[in-house]
Amino acid sequence: MKKIIQINTVCHGSSVGTIIERIQKGAIEAGIVTVTFFGRRKSYKDLPCKRYGNLFSFWFHVGITTLFDLHGLGSYYYTKKMVKQLEKEQPDIIHLHNIHGYYINIKVLFRYLAHQYKGKILWTFHDCWPFTGHCAYFTMANCDKWMTQCRSCPNKRKYPISLGLDRSKKNYQEKKVLFTKLDNLMIVVPSHWMEQLVKQSFFKGNDIVVINNGIDLSIFDIKQDICIRNKYKIPKDKRILLGVSNVWEERKGLGDFLSLSEYLPDNFVIVLVGLDFKQRKQCPSNIIGIKRTENQEELAKLYSEADIFINPSREESFSLVTIEAMACGTPVIALNTSAVQELICKNNGVVIDDVSAFDYLSAINILLNICLTREEVRQTVLKYSINNQIKKIIELYLQ
Repeated sequence: MKKIIQINTVCHGSSVGTIIERIQKGAIEAGIVTVTFFGRRKSYKDLPCKRYGNLFSFWFHVGITTLFDLHGLGSYYYTKKMVKQLEKEQPDIIHLHNIHGYYINIKVLFRYLAHQYKGKILWTFHDCWPFTGHCAYFTMANCDKWMTQCRSCPNKRKYPISLGLDRSKKNYQEKKVLFTKLDNLMIVVPSHWMEQLVKQSFFKGNDIVVINNGIDLSIFDIKQDICIRNKYKIPKDKRILLGVSNVWEERKGLGDFLSLSEYLPDNFVIVLVGLDFKQRKQCPSNIIGIKRTENQEELAKLYSEADIFINPSREESFSLVTIEAMACGTPVIALNTSAVQELICKNNGVVIDDVSAFDYLSAINILLNICLTREEVRQTVLKYSINNQIKKIIELYLQ
């Protein structure tokens, strides 16, 4: 019987955490022994998992990252404990996910993987951090230094934030040495956009497999319910433009919604899910702000009640919220700057090249004029079932 250990920053409470949970449940159903190792937040109540880290370790790692740009080089003690447990468990496959997030010492982990571990390694890249000297994304900064040698990082003050030293050149060199010594590594990416980036990085010699992320199509279905308007005081006579994000930061495009609100016709209202308290207070009258929710049934009702879903994010390796919206029959407007554009076709949305309010208004008019039916939109994303994703992952495990 095969044994799989997944490693990620968290084991639930995030999009990656949800993916890991579903993989683990699918593996158990396939007769595979599984454990999830994680560094932060709460553990599963119904699945085997082990946490490696505490608040002191976390904040110390944050501190050395903020001052000295040493992300991935803290958490020595807990990573040693994790490695000892890996030696004890002797898994057939170690499936890495996000190894950034202030919980792993990459030198300790990858020296073990390179010199002691004899099994198979899968590494799912959920962002670009594995092949840069600092950042998780670089599209907005228009930076291509990661292709040859990171230095003078333009994203030093973005996650993982460094307010002191710029160690991006040294970080890049160390990652390249550590990460390219693994002969037993297969890289999994969620999109062709990410695949093309990896092929231009120092991982270009590795096997790369594209497996799209997936969603639960029984939850994200057409579930129109007028009560959801009543709950959030959304006027019944207004068309809804919806946006959803766990965190509304610069790259997620909150500014685009604020600009659009200035030119929006009176018969529209913008509804944004995931705003913090300060952001909700600053919303103009035609934007209804809703705090982040993990209630997927409620999200499905919001998606289903919306007329159009707008994803203004500049950088995404996939986009679960986009396919969630389309699974609920809502057409989408997205940008052409990252993997989100791969999800759009003539039967479910519009891709735009620019981010002015007038570009968004033009795309809104296009979608309203072509009158896509909800069922027509939903049909385009049935291939993104979580069951399909898990099946493909399990097939890799069993090879």
